[in-house]
Amino acid sequence: MARKFQNPVLSPVWEEIYAQHHQPLHLDIGCARGRFVLQMAQIESNWNFLGLEIREPLVMEANKLRDEMNLKNLHYIFCNANNSLRFLLSTLTPGTLQRVTIQFPDPWFKTRHAKRRVVQPQLVTELADYLAVGGVVFLQSDIEFVAVEMCDRFREHPAFTKLGTEEWLVENPLSVPTEREIATQNKGEPVYRAIFTKKGA
Repeated sequence: MARKFQNPVLSPVWEEIYAQHHQPLHLDIGCARGRFVLQMAQIESNWNFLGLEIREPLVMEANKLRDEMNLKNLHYIFCNANNSLRFLLSTLTPGTLQRVTIQFPDPWFKTRHAKRRVVQPQLVTELADYLAVGGVVFLQSDIEFVAVEMCDRFREHPAFTKLGTEEWLVENPLSVPTEREIATQNKGEPVYRAIFTKKGA
């Protein structure tokens, strides 16, 4: 893996990033072109939104579009979430991280590449450390084994509990679907969704 993906990202000064830095934060891990959080930021102006993406050109494009739209509650960061997440979350105002989405992550099909999948035990632990009690993690994928693996990772951590009794959510509980979600459903293919919440002490 290239060195720029191995080095943790430097955390921004949140007071300079967001007009209201104390607002609840929605973190989208693997945001791609960032259109999902772009729409969410317009709908929920009382939330801040942060997209993390490992492909730098997509982040540059997303931040440019954000600037053109003058959105003060949205920011994108180029980083590898698996080695930068704790550095970023540790600088947030405690309790502000209240919602996390991980949607249609790269499946890395080959077994030898499994360690590159974004939802690793370390990432789950870091989210458990910084997500507010009662905060939620929304997962979805169009590849069943990826969705199962993500759910297993969160289910194995004592801080999280799965909401609902059904195996998969039929509907997306958020007001904005991702581009991949729309394309998958237009083909009549299934989307595997689940929500976890952080339990109290």
